[in-house]
Amino acid sequence: MTEPAARPPDPGVSAARPPDPGVSAASGGSAAPGGPFASVGPVPSTRVAGRARWAGLVGAVLLAVAGYVGGALPDATAERVWRAEDGPLTVALWLAGTTAMTGAWWALRRGAPSTRWAYVTAGLWALPLLLTAPLASRDVYSYACQGWAYAHGVDPYATGVAAAGCPWADAVAPIWRDTPAPYGPFFVLLAALAVTVGGDLAGVVVALRMVAVGGVVLAASCLPGLARAAGVPTRRAAWLALACPLVGVHLVAGAHNDAVMLGLLLLGLLVLVRRPDRPRALLVAGVLLGLAVAVKATALVVLPFAALTAVAGRYTVPTLLRGGGWLAGGALAALAGVSVASGLGLGWVAGLGRSGDSEQWTSPPTAVGMVADYVGEAAGRAPAAVPVARAAALVVLAVLLILLWWRVWTTLRGLTDARQRMTPVEAARRPRVALLGAGLALTATVALAPVFHPWYATWPLLLLAVAARHTLWFVPPAVGASFLALPDGTNLARLTKAPGAVAMTALLVAVAVWGLPRLRHAIVDPDRTAVESPRR
Repeated sequence: MTEPAARPPDPGVSAARPPDPGVSAASGGSAAPGGPFASVGPVPSTRVAGRARWAGLVGAVLLAVAGYVGGALPDATAERVWRAEDGPLTVALWLAGTTAMTGAWWALRRGAPSTRWAYVTAGLWALPLLLTAPLASRDVYSYACQGWAYAHGVDPYATGVAAAGCPWADAVAPIWRDTPAPYGPFFVLLAALAVTVGGDLAGVVVALRMVAVGGVVLAASCLPGLARAAGVPTRRAAWLALACPLVGVHLVAGAHNDAVMLGLLLLGLLVLVRRPDRPRALLVAGVLLGLAVAVKATALVVLPFAALTAVAGRYTVPTLLRGGGWLAGGALAALAGVSVASGLGLGWVAGLGRSGDSEQWTSPPTAVGMVADYVGEAAGRAPAAVPVARAAALVVLAVLLILLWWRVWTTLRGLTDARQRMTPVEAARRPRVALLGAGLALTATVALAPVFHPWYATWPLLLLAVAARHTLWFVPPAVGASFLALPDGTNLARLTKAPGAVAMTALLVAVAVWGLPRLRHAIVDPDRTAVESPRR
C-alpha cells in the first residue's frame, strides 16, 4: 500500500531524509502496492529521534542509580523499598527512569531512523543497566543457587536451594527457597558453569548476567534476517525488540534466562527461513530449538510452527512430515543429549508445576479466579476458583494453539495451491505467516499461563517485532508491563490484588466483546498478510 500523492508530509518526518539503509527494496523494504513486503513507516526527524535517544539514556541511568540505591541486592529484605530511608528516592528514580525509557520507546514505535541507529541506541541504553545491581527480580540468585547445587552434586530438581545447603539461599526470594528448579538441564549446566567461573556470589551474578547478555546479543544478530524474511522493516523490528525497557531492565539488568531461550529460538528460526530445503540445516535448527526448550519449556509451543517453516516447496502432508521430521529429530536429539549428559534426565518437568505458586492478577485466568473467590467469600464460600480458572485456561490454550496452527497451515496451503504455480509474492509470504503464527502462539501462552511476570512479555515481543504488520495491539501491554516491578523485585501486582483482579477481569470482558472479532480476521489474512500499512 502506498500513500496518496497529495498526502501532506508527516510533521515528524524529514522530507529530505535518505532512505533507511536497513530497509532497502532488495532486503524487504519495498512498499509497492500488493508487493510481498511490509511498507516502511514514516522516518522520524533527526530532532525527534535525538530527543528519544537521550531521553531513554537518561531513563536508563536513573534506573541504574535506583538499582544501587534500592535494587534487588543480596541483603535486601522483602518490600524494603517501602520501609527504608531511601525507599522514596528509589521509587522516584524508578518511576522517572521507567517513564523516560517507555516514552522514548513509544515515540519511535513506527521505526527508528535506521537499523544501525536502533542498534546503537539500544546499546547505549543497555550500558548503564549492564553495570548496575540486579533489578526488578531476585531470580538471578535462584539461578546461582541452582547452579551451586548441581556443581556440588545435588539434584536441583529434587530439592530446594535452602535444603541443598546453598550459601546464598538467603538472597533468594522466600517463595522460591524450597521449590525445585523449573528450568531445563541446559540452563542448569550454564548456571553451574557460572558458579565455577564466578566463585563468590558477586562473581556468579556477573557471570550469569554475561550469559543473559549473550542471549540478547544472539537474538539481536538474528533480527535483521528474520525481519527481511518476513518483509518487515529492519529499523522497526530492531527498535521494537531491543529498545523495549523490558529487555534492558529484565533481560540485561535482571539477567533472566529468558534471554538465552530467545537467542536460541531466534537463531533456530533464522536457520529455518534461510535454508528450509537442506536437511543438515533443518537438523541444526532443530538442535537450536531443542536447546531453547532445554532452557525454558515455553519454547516448546514454537516447534509446531517451526515445522511449518521447515517445509520446502508446496505444503502437503508428505513435505510437512519430511521437513518437520528432520527438525523434530534435531530437537529431540538435543533435548535428550543434554538431559543424559547432565545426568538430570527429565526431572525438571516436575518442577514446572510449582511455577504457578505465585498468585497475581497479571495472569488473566488467575484474575478471573480471584474475582470469583472474592464473590464467593462474600457469600460465605471457601476460595477455590483460582485452580479451576487456571486449569480451564490451559485447556483453552491447548485448543487455541491447535486452531492457530491449523489456520496457519491452511493459509500456507492456500498460498501454494498444488494446482497453481507459486508466484514470488506467494513465496515471500510464507516465512511471515509461520513466524507470525509462532508469535501469536507465544502471545496466547503468556495470556493464558497460570502466572505472568513482566519479562514474560519479551517472549512474543521479539517474534512480533519481526513479523507483525501492526504494532498498536502489543506495544501498549509491553509499556504497562514495564511498570509492574520495583527495583528491589517487589511486584506491584501482589500489592494490588483486589483492584487489579477486578480491572483485569473487566479488561478481559472488553477484549472478548470488542477485540476478538477483529483479531479473528487479523491473525493470518492470506490476501494482506505481507502488506504493511504505512500509517501503522
